[in-house]
Amino acid sequence: MGKIAVSITCAKNDTDKATVGFVVANASVASGQETVVFLTVDGVYLSEEGYTNDIHEEGFAPLKELMSQYLEAGGQLWVCSPCFKKRGLDEEKLVNGAKIVGGAKLIEFLSQGAACITY
Repeated sequence: MGKIAVSITCAKNDTDKATVGFVVANASVASGQETVVFLTVDGVYLSEEGYTNDIHEEGFAPLKELMSQYLEAGGQLWVCSPCFKKRGLDEEKLVNGAKIVGGAKLIEFLSQGAACITY
C-alpha cells in the first residue's frame, strides 16, 4: 500500500478544484492507498459543517457526498491549524472525522514516502 496526500487550498473560491481534489482522494482510498486530504489556505472552510451543502459541480457528485464517501472509506481529513485559526473558524463546527493538525504532521507523512498532489 502506498501513501497519497491530496492538498486542497480552495473552497467556494474555486469549487471545481475543491471537488476534483476529493474525486482524486476517493480514487486513492478506493484503490487501497493510505490517503490524507490536507485542507489548507481557503480549503479549511470545507471542514466546517454545512459549508459544502450547496457545492455541486456539473458532472460530479455533490462535494458533501464526496467528502462523506471519502471519510467512510477510511480516508483521513487533516485541517491546517494556522490556516483554520487565521480564518477564525470554530472547532465545534468541524465535520465528523476532521482533525486539526500542524504542518509538521503533513511533513511527517510526506517523509514516509507519500506522493502529494495539490488543488
